[in-house]
Amino acid sequence: MARGRQGGGDSVPHNAKIALLIIDMISDFEFEDGDRLLRTALPAARHIARLKKRARAAGVPVIYVNDNFGQWRSDFRQLLERCLNDGVAGEPVARLLAPDAEDYFVLKPANSGFFATPLEALLKLMGVRTLVLTGIAADQCILFTAADAYVRNYALVIPGDCIAAVSPKATKLSLPYFKRVMKADIRRAAGVTFNRARPAK
Repeated sequence: MARGRQGGGDSVPHNAKIALLIIDMISDFEFEDGDRLLRTALPAARHIARLKKRARAAGVPVIYVNDNFGQWRSDFRQLLERCLNDGVAGEPVARLLAPDAEDYFVLKPANSGFFATPLEALLKLMGVRTLVLTGIAADQCILFTAADAYVRNYALVIPGDCIAAVSPKATKLSLPYFKRVMKADIRRAAGVTFNRARPAK
């Protein structure tokens, strides 16, 4: 069967230099320290929701990169359904950030969004070179995803008010590290601008 681009590019209706990644925000938050993480994640979710709205208006692709929580027979839609309808602690975040039909999703088995996932292939199909990383946790999955992106030569934007960790101090300490080591732009979400992306041909 012929395909427009290697890897099935006909099903990727974006041609963009930048993409917004939302990492691990679709969660029940019902795990050790989940209540503490939820307290810091909810304000970040509000900032992410506003940033996502601007990204969508500019035609910038939004990719949900989410832990599979060891559920190898589940998928992202099942996870979302649980977070929205089963009365879990993470429901307020899931309602703020529920994906739109045009959004993409990638399930990851470990800390990095790149490890054992199709994320890199998807980004290459779109032509993305800059990643806006948002989500949780700043000192874990954001850190590992940022490191893997950096060694793959992606430019990084990590808005300080769009990431969270169990401890606010951990988030605060992570930001200068992202800036110094990974050359990330750590401006707040309101300062992030998106140029209109071109639709894929």
